Amino acid sequence: QVRLVESGGGLVQAGGSLRLSCVGSGQTGSRYPMGWFRQTPGNQRDFVAAITWNGDNTYYADSVKGRFTISRDSTKNTMYLEMTSLKPEDTAVYYCGAKLFSPPGNYHLPNQYDYWGQGTQVTVSS
Repeated sequence: QVRLVESGGGLVQAGGSLRLSCVGSGQTGSRYPMGWFRQTPGNQRDFVAAITWNGDNTYYADSVKGRFTISRDSTKNTMYLEMTSLKPEDTAVYYCGAKLFSPPGNYHLPNQYDYWGQGTQVTVSS
């Protein structure tokens, strides 16, 4: 069992920055890939970024490349999403996910993730 808790969301003007955090707890520690997804009302959960268990590899959606940076601190069981140059279209609820049981790869698919946090709202005003 893994419990994930996101924080760091809020209201920011276009062009601003935010840093999201996702703290994981549970019996398996943090030796699993993790990812960030986002969702707006009535839409599917979309991939934002993912990171392998040791942080050696990162993956990004095209829409956020060059603006967002994913990282993790295994000593704190925490994953981060540094978001810069935010745009109104980045407005969404952001979720972190933990990928424990599925085979490697397919980090962009939400059905490959086994645990999710409760989400944190990010609102970017124009």
